[in-house]
Amino acid sequence: MRKWIIIVLGLIIAAIVSYNYIYQDHRTIENETTEFVMTSQEIKSQFSKEIKTAETNYLNKTIEVSGLVSEINAKDITLDDKVFCQFSETIEASIKNNSALKIKGRVIGYDDLLEQVKLDQCTINNN
Repeated sequence: MRKWIIIVLGLIIAAIVSYNYIYQDHRTIENETTEFVMTSQEIKSQFSKEIKTAETNYLNKTIEVSGLVSEINAKDITLDDKVFCQFSETIEASIKNNSALKIKGRVIGYDDLLEQVKLDQCTINNN
């Protein structure tokens, strides 16, 4: 009987640990500290030179990128045709092409076809 109680308790503990591991809280990039600060040219050149090393260094990390707006849509901005920044909310109408911006976001990868670094959960960080 004692053996069954220990087995049941072990299964309950394993279930709780598994649930907490699978359903972790989502990251809020806006509140995280920035790990890297660089220009759009710097990060793009690192990805185009050695993609594996750049992915190891930057993938899923919070960075701040500065550059000039080359394209703007309702929920995304492209800096210097090198960094694509996706926002969760609609972007302010006051931002125009060729405006200098600092954008904070999470690196999600590099698009070989468009030769752009991709960021998501971005926020404009002009302080």
